[in-house]
Amino acid sequence: MNDTATKPKVLVVEDEEALQRTMVDALREAGFEALSASDGEHGLELAQARHPDLILLDIILPRRSGFEVLETLKADEGTSDIPVIVLTNLERISDVERMLSLGATNYLVKANYDIPDILGKIREVLEHHAVEQTR
Repeated sequence: MNDTATKPKVLVVEDEEALQRTMVDALREAGFEALSASDGEHGLELAQARHPDLILLDIILPRRSGFEVLETLKADEGTSDIPVIVLTNLERISDVERMLSLGATNYLVKANYDIPDILGKIREVLEHHAVEQTR
């Protein structure tokens, strides 16, 4: 019943290979289509080409920071409405404020959340976004 066409597509942009693999596996197990990129440049290219339903974005990335990726996504009409959850170790209030001002939907500090929490937040954001889209 739940084929690829109806599965929500989530892009994981994370350079820490073990975490990226864990997130992708958990997303697929939870019924999502999962895409992944290990640097900001590739993440941006995938987002623009594949238009995921949600992006899980690290901030400290090679080739292009998460801040740059977020700024570019939100400035592009084709990707500006994609919800972005920032998954980071940055906890400074100035970093958080910058993420939110650039258009992040939410942010999670990696050390404070486990995989089920992250999956729950993804579902919550996707449900909220679907409601917003129907208005």
